[in-house]
Amino acid sequence: MAATTTAVPLLTPDPGADEERRRGLRRMRTLAGGLLVLAACVYVATLGGEGFWGFVNAGAEASMVGAIADWFAVTALFRHPLGLPIPHTALVPRRKDELGRGLEEFVGENFLQEEIIRERVAAARISARVGEWLADPANARRVVDEASDLAAIALGKVRDEHVADLVTHALVPRFREEPISPLLGTMLMEVLRDDLHHGLVDLALDEMHRWLGENPGTFISVLEERAPWWAPPRLNEAVTSRLHVQALAWLEDIRDDPHHRAREALDSMLGQLATDLLHDEETKARAEALKGRLLDHPQVVTTAISLWKAMRAALLASVRDREGAVRVRLLDELNAFSHRLREDADLRGRLDRHAADGAVFLVGRYGAELTTVITHTIERWDGKEAARRIELHVGRDLQFIRINGTIVGGLVGVLIHALSLLVH
Repeated sequence: MAATTTAVPLLTPDPGADEERRRGLRRMRTLAGGLLVLAACVYVATLGGEGFWGFVNAGAEASMVGAIADWFAVTALFRHPLGLPIPHTALVPRRKDELGRGLEEFVGENFLQEEIIRERVAAARISARVGEWLADPANARRVVDEASDLAAIALGKVRDEHVADLVTHALVPRFREEPISPLLGTMLMEVLRDDLHHGLVDLALDEMHRWLGENPGTFISVLEERAPWWAPPRLNEAVTSRLHVQALAWLEDIRDDPHHRAREALDSMLGQLATDLLHDEETKARAEALKGRLLDHPQVVTTAISLWKAMRAALLASVRDREGAVRVRLLDELNAFSHRLREDADLRGRLDRHAADGAVFLVGRYGAELTTVITHTIERWDGKEAARRIELHVGRDLQFIRINGTIVGGLVGVLIHALSLLVH
């Protein structure tokens, strides 16, 4: 069975504007019709006249012919003249689908070409306009406020169960499939190559030395708990105090000597671990087993939700504070970006080229779908309603064809009458 297209009535987006168009169309129709009646009256009044009145009569006759011919042509676009089913009339209602396809091809061939799109994007000076617009502090503040409000709304929409589902059904299965040892080994190699771990080691040594210096009693108490029961208390006290002093001195040596043997031993151990994670099967297996145990632990989801809550609370507090660090930083970055757009012609050129590339890509991929909307929409229109609406929009201008036909026809009639007299 062939598919049928159900005609739908056109929408009237602005009844007030339509009423204004309707009044304008009526005025122009009245003017064009009035000229036709005037030409007919002059023709009747000068019928049989000679001399000057002969010229007037010939002009009036030609004006009537031109006016009636153009009335027929204009009317035939939208309906049958006088209701008579004359062939090739009522073109819009009868051939609206073909007109829609023609309009689709016209738009695609003349408006959606790459050269035209690039030319219009270049003429728009998008990056320069953005830079000038952002130069206004009120506009920059508005962008920051809108972005912050949207970020706050988006953060508020993410619920704990969403995070739990993401961790349980997306992240954990992905982590199970992805081998962890190559990632850890490569990361550790890069850390060692760039000496990134030295800062962490220095921080740990500083904290350990500070803690030992501030808590000698705790250190001594821990050692005394592990001393033999038969050892004299004074001996224990002397030994533990000495150990505390030596521990402090040892930490100081490691902290102050960047080439200490303990540091070199740590570097060697980390380097061997990185190598084993990349090449030793037993180490790889242990790393994968550790990863599996961690992922199987029920605390993984709880920890992820807790981290998300803490991060969301911090972000919300920052974006909601109009004078907070996040908004201030965004405003500073926008101002810097605006200044660069206004001062750096190369940056503007690059951004405009990217905008043109994006527009060309979108049109190339979706242009056919966009122009097809024209055909599909017109096919769904009711023919008579479509003709009425189109006439409402362009009919007033079409009446000038009738007016011009009346005037030009009269002038041509006078010219022909003059030539006929010269011939005879």
